[in-house]
Amino acid sequence: MPRPHRIQLLVFLVLLLSAAFTAASAQASTNEATILQDDSHVLSDPVGTLATLRSIGVTEVRIFIPWGALTPNLHSRRRPGGFDASNPGAYSLTDWAPYDAAVRAASADGIGVDFDFLGPAPLWATSRPPRGVHTDNPNVYDPSAQQFGEFVRAVGRRYGGSYTPRGATSPLPKVRFWGIWNEPNYGPDLQPQVLHGVASSPAIYRGLLSAAWSALHATGHGSDTILIGETAPRGGPTPGIAGGTYPLRFLRGLYCVSSGYQELRGTVASAQGCPTSASASRRFRSKNPALFSAGGFAAHMYTLGQVAPPNRPSASNEPDYAGLADLPKLERTLDRLNRTYGSHKKLPLYNTEFGFQTNPPGHKCGCVFLSPAKAAYYMNWSEYLMWSNPRVRSYSQYLLEDDALPGHPSESGFASGLFFSNGTPKPSYDAFRLPLYLPSTSAQPGHSLTVWGGVRPAPFAKRDTGSAQQVQIQFLPSGGTTWTTLSTVTISNSAGYFKVSVTFPSSGSVMLQWTYPSTFSFLPIGTPPTVTSRIQTVTVS
Repeated sequence: MPRPHRIQLLVFLVLLLSAAFTAASAQASTNEATILQDDSHVLSDPVGTLATLRSIGVTEVRIFIPWGALTPNLHSRRRPGGFDASNPGAYSLTDWAPYDAAVRAASADGIGVDFDFLGPAPLWATSRPPRGVHTDNPNVYDPSAQQFGEFVRAVGRRYGGSYTPRGATSPLPKVRFWGIWNEPNYGPDLQPQVLHGVASSPAIYRGLLSAAWSALHATGHGSDTILIGETAPRGGPTPGIAGGTYPLRFLRGLYCVSSGYQELRGTVASAQGCPTSASASRRFRSKNPALFSAGGFAAHMYTLGQVAPPNRPSASNEPDYAGLADLPKLERTLDRLNRTYGSHKKLPLYNTEFGFQTNPPGHKCGCVFLSPAKAAYYMNWSEYLMWSNPRVRSYSQYLLEDDALPGHPSESGFASGLFFSNGTPKPSYDAFRLPLYLPSTSAQPGHSLTVWGGVRPAPFAKRDTGSAQQVQIQFLPSGGTTWTTLSTVTISNSAGYFKVSVTFPSSGSVMLQWTYPSTFSFLPIGTPPTVTSRIQTVTVS
C-alpha cells in the first residue's frame, strides 16, 4: 500500500496531467481554422460557392495563385520587353478577375483567403537543364527566386488592402494568409528533386522562400500568417529529377543538416547551397528568416493511400514520412532543426490539404478507395486527432465536389469531395458540417462515454444572431424507432467544438442535431433548417 505522502504525490500528478490535457485541448480547438479548397468552383462561381462554404462553416478558402498562368509568355524563353513583374497593373486584368472576385466574395461572407503560390513558372524565369538531363516539365525546373519574388511582390501589392484595379470603384480587400509553393518535395511541382545524386529541391525552395518572405514583408504583409512547407506526406528513396522526396529528408536538406542533424560542411554543404563553415553557419538563421519566423509549417496530412485508418503511421520502415499519424515525428524534426541554430520556436502546424477519396465514384486509375460512409467516419476521426494536438491550427478539406472527368460521368479525377460530381451530397457532407466522434464506443451500464463533436457553422450563426448555438445529442435505442435528446450542449468554443461525457441508457445509435437560426444568412436554397451528423453506434453491456 502506498504511503500517505506517495498518495498525495500521485493525486498531484493526476491533477497536473489533467490540467495539462485540458489546457492543450483548449488551445488546439480555440485556434483551429477550417480550410477548404476547390479552385474550379470558387473561381468560376465565387458568390455561390462561398455562400455554400459559409453555410457549412468554412473559415478560410485556400486558392492557388499559379505564377505562370498569370504571367505573360508562359512558354517562351524570352521575358516580355518592358515588363515590370512587381507591378500588379502590368498583368492582364482578365487573368486577375477570377481572383479579385473570389477575394471580394470571401470578404463579404466573412471568410478569410489563403493564397498559396505555386508553379508553373514562366519559362523565361527557369533554368535550362544541363546537357544530357531531361525534364518532363521545364516550367518547374529550377525557377528563379528573384523573378518569383517580383511576382509575389505584385500579388502582395494587389491584395494589400489599398489597391483599386482599373475599372473598379473600391480597393480590393486585404489577404492575410499565405502559403509559399505547393508541395516543393514533389517533382511535378518543383524540379529537380535530385540531380547527379545531390538533393536539389531543398536549396531551390530555400531561395523561393526567402524571396517570397521579403516580398510579402515589403508589401505590408509582415504581420500576416505566412506558412512554409506545404509538403506532400510521402516520397521515394531515389526521387531523381521528377519523383517525390521524403518530407522529413527534404526538411533536413532545407535546414542544411545531415541525417544525424549535424550541420553540413565543405563540398557537401556547397553542393546544396548551405553554409560551408562555422562562421557562415552562424548567419544562416538571420539569412533565412522564413525558416525560423514563419507563422507555421503547412503539411498535407493524407493517410497512407487515403485508405489507412487515421492513427496508423504511414510506414513502420520509413521514418521520413509525414502523414497524419506521423505528426509527432514532424514536430520533433522541426523542433530539432530550430534548436540546431539556437531557436526555441515551436512552429504551429497547419493542415492545408486533406481528404479521403471514395469509391463510388469509379476511378480511371482503377484505384480502390473507401466507401462514402467509411470516408465520413475517417474524416471525423482525423479531425478529432488534429483537435487533440495543440500544435495543429487548422483542419482542411480538399474538395467541395469531386472532379468530373469529361465524357465519363460515372468516374472522377480526384474524389475526396463532400459532393459527388453530379451535386449529390456524400455522407462526408453531414460529417463535415456536424463532426461527431467517440474515442470509445463501448461502456458498462451506468458508465459514461466521451462525445466529441462540433457545429462548424456555429461561429457564423452566433455572429449573425448574437446568440450562442445549442446542439442536441440524440439517441436511438437498438430496435427502437424514435430518437430522443439525451443532452443539449451550448457551444462556447470559438471554433464550434465541444467535448462532453454522456451516459447512454442502452446500446443504440447516437447523432447530433442542430437547427439553423431563421436569420442565418447565406443559407443555400433547399437546405433544411434542421440538420444532423453521421450516425455512430454505441454498445452498453
